[in-house]
Amino acid sequence: MKGYTKPIALIVAILLIDQLSKIWVKLTMTIGQSHHILGKFFQIHFIENNGMAYGMEFGGDYGKLFLTVFRILAVAGIGYGLHYMIKNKYNRGFILNVALILAGALGNIIDSAFYGVIFSDSTWYDKATLFPAGGGYSSFLHGKVVDMLYFPLIQGNFPSWVPFWGGEEFLFFRPVFNIADSAISVGVVLILLFQKRYFKTEKEEKSSIHSEIVED
Repeated sequence: MKGYTKPIALIVAILLIDQLSKIWVKLTMTIGQSHHILGKFFQIHFIENNGMAYGMEFGGDYGKLFLTVFRILAVAGIGYGLHYMIKNKYNRGFILNVALILAGALGNIIDSAFYGVIFSDSTWYDKATLFPAGGGYSSFLHGKVVDMLYFPLIQGNFPSWVPFWGGEEFLFFRPVFNIADSAISVGVVLILLFQKRYFKTEKEEKSSIHSEIVED
C-alpha cells in the first residue's frame, strides 16, 4: 500500500466533503434558495443540472445517459492511470493532482447515478426527502447534479461603446458549482502550472534508471 495512502485519503476526504454538502443542501434548501456567507460575494445557492460541470447542459435524457456512462468510463481510465503512476513512482504532486480530478469525477457520478433513486424531487417550494416512500424522482443513471457554490464577485453593465454587448448587464463569476467541480478544476490547473516540474522529475528519474542499467 506504500504510495497509495495519501491519494486514497485525499479522494475519500473530497468525496465526504462533496457528498455531505450536497446531501445537506438537498435536505434543507429549495431550488433557488440562497444563504449569504460573505455578503453577496459568496453564497450557498441551490441549483441542479442535468449536464456537465458549472451548470452546462448536454442533450436531454439520452444525452444525460451518455454523459453519465462516459463519466464512469473516464473514471475507470483515470483510476487505472492513477494506479499505474503510483506503481511506477511518478512525481507525488502529479499523483495528488490526478487524485483530485478522480475524486471530483466520482463525486458528480454519485449524483448522476444514485440521486434520482434515493431522493424525491427538489422544487422551488419543497425540499427533497431521502428515500421517499413513493420512490425517487428519476431512475438509475438519470440523477441531477447538485450545485451550490456561487461567487457573483462583480456585477454591472458593459459601457455603451462595447461592440455587441454595449449596455447589457454582466456578472462575474456567474457559474454555480460544487466541491467536486472545484477538485477537478484545481487538479487540472495545478497540472498545467507545474507540468514542467512534474515531467522534468520523471525524465530525470528515467535517465537515472537508464544510467544504472548501462553501468551494470
